[in-house]
Amino acid sequence: MIKNYFLVAWRNLLNNKGYSAINIFGLAAGMAVAMVIALWVVHEYSYDRSMPDYGRLYRVQRNFDSNGDTLTFQTVSLKLADVLRNEIPEMEYVCETDWMGKHALKAGERKVALDGGAVQEDFLKAFQFSLVEGDATSVFKDPFSIVLTQSTAKALFGNENPLGKMVRIDNQHDLAVTGILKDLPATSSFRFKYLYPFSFLDKTNNFIMENRKSGTFSGNAFQIFVKLKPGIDQARLASKIAFLEKREKGNTNAEKSIVILQGMDRWHLFGNYKNGKESGGFIDYIRIFSSIGILVLLIACINFVNLTTARSEKRAREVGIRKAVGSRRRHLVIQFLAESLTLTFIALLCSLVIVAVALPFFSKMTGAEIHIPFDDIRFWLITLVCVAMTGIAAGLKPAFYLSSFNPVKTLKGTMKIGAAASWSRRALVVVQFTCSVVLVISTMVIYRQMKYAKDRPTGFETTRLMSSRLTDDMLKQNDALKQDLLQSGLVKHVSTASGSPADINWHSDLDDFPGKLPGETVEMGMVLSGDDYINTMGMKLKAGRDFRPGLSDTLNVMLNEAAVKRLRLKDPLTSEIKWDNKRLKVIGVVHDALMASPFRQADPTLFLKSYGDDQYLLYQLEPGVEPHRAVEQLGAIFNRHHPAYPYVYEFVDDAYNYKFHQEMLTGRLSGIFAVLAIMISCLGLLGLAAYMAEQRTKEIGVRKVLGASIAQVWFLLSKDFIALVLLSCLIASPIALYSLQRWLEQYDYRITLGPGVFLFAAVIAVAITLVTISFQAIKAAMANPVRSLRSE
Repeated sequence: MIKNYFLVAWRNLLNNKGYSAINIFGLAAGMAVAMVIALWVVHEYSYDRSMPDYGRLYRVQRNFDSNGDTLTFQTVSLKLADVLRNEIPEMEYVCETDWMGKHALKAGERKVALDGGAVQEDFLKAFQFSLVEGDATSVFKDPFSIVLTQSTAKALFGNENPLGKMVRIDNQHDLAVTGILKDLPATSSFRFKYLYPFSFLDKTNNFIMENRKSGTFSGNAFQIFVKLKPGIDQARLASKIAFLEKREKGNTNAEKSIVILQGMDRWHLFGNYKNGKESGGFIDYIRIFSSIGILVLLIACINFVNLTTARSEKRAREVGIRKAVGSRRRHLVIQFLAESLTLTFIALLCSLVIVAVALPFFSKMTGAEIHIPFDDIRFWLITLVCVAMTGIAAGLKPAFYLSSFNPVKTLKGTMKIGAAASWSRRALVVVQFTCSVVLVISTMVIYRQMKYAKDRPTGFETTRLMSSRLTDDMLKQNDALKQDLLQSGLVKHVSTASGSPADINWHSDLDDFPGKLPGETVEMGMVLSGDDYINTMGMKLKAGRDFRPGLSDTLNVMLNEAAVKRLRLKDPLTSEIKWDNKRLKVIGVVHDALMASPFRQADPTLFLKSYGDDQYLLYQLEPGVEPHRAVEQLGAIFNRHHPAYPYVYEFVDDAYNYKFHQEMLTGRLSGIFAVLAIMISCLGLLGLAAYMAEQRTKEIGVRKVLGASIAQVWFLLSKDFIALVLLSCLIASPIALYSLQRWLEQYDYRITLGPGVFLFAAVIAVAITLVTISFQAIKAAMANPVRSLRSE
């Protein structure tokens, strides 16, 4: 019996090749979109979950009360690590680390610049990354040791065994290789290529040595990771550690801080905090695209339902005969569900081909290494269950609708396919195009928002500005390097700074300023700037003067406009502020520059004169010099002064444009999925238009005989579809307006939604609809009426 069901289903598929092809391709496209998005979502959710005991691993963070607004920081103090380690027995491991920046490594004549950093010696016990060589309990016993990943060891030593060999770091210290780690999985939040013990910094870094000696909850410039003992209730522990820093009286920063934990499984997805609580992050994009995948699959299922029920009249006599010879309704339901499942599983095979072709492009676009896990039984079980559910869900309405036909009326030819079926099809078409139009509007708004932010004046030079990281060893010859760069004819200005030009990586609170309110704290972005910093950055002075060369201005500061506004300074050039127990005089005000987010107002920023120990070298190229072509010549200059280091550089415009990466990716993917949604919807319209033209063949013939023109017949067949699409636009507009307004609220600098985008989307939808149905409408209008009326 079951074999017969599927045999009949296969014959019906072959007898209706055109409609079957539309159904299969529409379903396949919808399934492919849903499958690609599902694979991507699974990939993003898998971040850090391959780590053993990830449920017991946490990052320590601070909530800071800033004038009633709670800010969340990942930067913490070394004293907090000591207190957690010594006073909280629920902690199995407590590991302080630095921020794992880029360092130069050299072994023999081979040199690389890679990301890595210092970790407390228990780090590899807490985070059980796979060690190919070495023991996690001993690899960091010696302060002058280093653990390399396999790829780093290969780059430095080739096929030689690296254990025991020396690696020179930043051309200052030699570290012995004590362990080799497997390369980190792509789904790890960590990106280090090597690790060395924190005790190395304790012995060699003055800032850290002073920070250890201070014994205060200050110098918040580190990370802390902890692993809880088995069975510890994290919620109960959170209340125990929350107020650890508040006990340090006289330290305003500590008194206003609350210690919190964030689980490892949430690092990747929940990066945003609002008022001290998780408020989203990458999870927002996952939710957006999950919704898109469901919508596109829904549109494909609606196509199936519409096309199947639309052809019900063709099968009315078949149903009547089956019922007359004894078929029960449940047999007919099973028959039509079998047909639905047959089409669905054929669509699955087609969708797998589409996904296999599309995944390399999707992976390149998203930067995620995604593949179809053909060897994973869970993938097949979930896929087959989802496909079966899709086939059943898509086939239920046609199955129950077709099986409900009265056999007497169908065999007599007196049964009419009622208005109810027609209205349900229209409702489904409206749902289809509502979803599609919402996607079209969303895509246009995302691109407008991105263009609006990209066209915003940055307040500093981006197109001709480059930067390179400096080490202590490189700083010793920095003056000579600057001179050679300026004399090369390639570089117009050179300076140094404490951070990248496209970011503010250091914030601090002011001790005092004119008009400070009782209990008020003001957090400022802090930039240590070298000689000629303002000119090198391409920033503009609004008032006052720039720093003079040398160290004469070390007790003077410059502010940006946002800082003047935040500090409520009426006459900034006569003002003094207090920071780090120093009285600082304001000598200049610069126009705001978007060094942080291009979507927010400029951060209030304080510029201090550096003492010559900055971390970045900034150099602005001469006008007319093509940056990428100048790299080879610039590299030769750098290597002449610093042969121990590879030339590592960054184009500031690339760093700035990366700030738009996530939003631009959202826009591109939304655009692609919107096009696919429209295409699938149009496939359904094409099938329905062909069916309507077929059903009204005789009516069209009579109208043509009575003098109707091609245009009149075209309008007759098109007007209903146009009305449905216009209704979809009316429904889609408020839905899109509500959701997009909420999306735009996350940006301080944003566009205003006007009627234009909704009208334009409606015009696009109507135009596509007309193009889709006009082929069938004109074909029917041009048909010879004699053929359609001959049987009469």
